[in-house]
Amino acid sequence: MQKRVKRKLFHLYTGELMATVIFAVLWVSFLMQHDWTDSYLTSFSSVYAFVLLEFILLQGSLYWFLKWKRAKENDYAHLPYTQLRIFLFFKRVNLFLIATGIAVFFYQLKAVESGIYWYLFLYVFAIIEHINYYHFRLSYQSPDEMKELIRQRGLRKSILAKELNELKKDFTV
Repeated sequence: MQKRVKRKLFHLYTGELMATVIFAVLWVSFLMQHDWTDSYLTSFSSVYAFVLLEFILLQGSLYWFLKWKRAKENDYAHLPYTQLRIFLFFKRVNLFLIATGIAVFFYQLKAVESGIYWYLFLYVFAIIEHINYYHFRLSYQSPDEMKELIRQRGLRKSILAKELNELKKDFTV
């Protein structure tokens, strides 16, 4: 059982990290193949949404790395206070950046209309990733996980959200 948990945590951490790297490589390689100087991909809004998405994916990778590192030491408890405080800070920064993204959306409408769908795709993807890490688990990959989702009749809190709630409880008592 412990070996399976460690393997799953390792796959979560490396999967998020690889997604971050692959997205960046694809972005840069696409820009190198096209005239990127006048592209909606290099507009302020598109770059903003892309960096926001990458920032949130890196947070997920860091979280799963820290969980995997603790599991390697056979410690399956919540992350320590100092590490959870970092994720609480990230959560607040994300919310600020997501709110700022609304203003960026209106800028996008005026500046580069052709890139609005690309911006919205990246921006919504970033919001979904934020929700997946900090609020509700949205990712169900295996058939057993899908059965669990159906059985519980709704979304459940993400592991990080549970840990952050425990952190808040410890300091509100």
